[in-house]
Amino acid sequence: MKWENQEGKTDIKSLTLAQLKEEMAALGEKPFRAQQLYQWMHQKLAGDYDSMTNLPQTLREKLREGYAFTSLRQVRMQESRIDGTRKYLFALEDGHVVESVWMRYKYGNSVCISSQVGCRMGCRFCASTLGGLVRNLRPAEMLDQIYAISRLTGERVSHVVVMGTGEPLDNYDSLLQFLTMLTDENGLHISARNVTVSTCGIVPRMRQLADEKLQITLALSLHAPTDEKRRSLMPVANRYTIAELMEACRYYFAQTGRRITFEYSLVGGVNDTPEDARQLSGLAGPLHCHVNLIPVNPIREREYVQSEAGQIQAFKNKLEKNRIHVTIRREMGRDIDGACGQLRRSFMEE
Repeated sequence: MKWENQEGKTDIKSLTLAQLKEEMAALGEKPFRAQQLYQWMHQKLAGDYDSMTNLPQTLREKLREGYAFTSLRQVRMQESRIDGTRKYLFALEDGHVVESVWMRYKYGNSVCISSQVGCRMGCRFCASTLGGLVRNLRPAEMLDQIYAISRLTGERVSHVVVMGTGEPLDNYDSLLQFLTMLTDENGLHISARNVTVSTCGIVPRMRQLADEKLQITLALSLHAPTDEKRRSLMPVANRYTIAELMEACRYYFAQTGRRITFEYSLVGGVNDTPEDARQLSGLAGPLHCHVNLIPVNPIREREYVQSEAGQIQAFKNKLEKNRIHVTIRREMGRDIDGACGQLRRSFMEE
């Protein structure tokens, strides 16, 4: 598959090294030029062709003429006074904006990136989906969120989460190319085990991803333990039942050996009862899943509220009594537009 910008130019930063070698051959250039170019883009994180000082001027002219070069521009940044988390809003070449989050942990720096402009999944508690899907991001537009943040912070990124705006498996080809290039030893060479991809549960794509046998972590946005409750929160549940989802999770584990994470947003009075905890234990137990409890971020367009602290702890205790491995997600950047889609939405409203 070829990735092109709005003008129909091939996005050079979306090409693997092997694909880049083919392009250089077609331009009549020696193969080592592909290696140099790839290194400039994916190791040195060059922001434009002019920085690539060991490439001949003639080649740089050819590249400028024939290829799009993705380089995201920061339009806004919010920094948390609580924990230093930074939320970035980046402009794409067509004027649309995407958001990314930089978080500092004891084990290293983590970046959460977006995979689409907007989202069509319609989850009721999420700001990302309020305006619907605008378009998919190209692999380079996903990679450059990490590259731009590395340049801006001057710090190395060791962990990547594809959990921002968009449904990654709804942009499957770009996601796969992105993962290939992110973990490539010729680029940032981030360990696949340090990469997490989130999905709301597109069953055929989960099975397809399992067949790739990647060593990434798959996080399933479950958010309810029954079909009825899940359908009230997530329209995708009208398409795929929990039974189908659990079968896809079993298949994923069988193919990859990687334990799945259940993401579970706790919504006050909706999915946080002792019975919900009991039913969730019944789903997670046989799969040896990790459950990540997320106190939901309220958004003004919806009436959902966060479960009370005592309720969250009681829910966690109930899961642990049932021998489920569970954590409560540490809330990063709570004093800024921390939830997915909030910063982009406030920017668009302005």
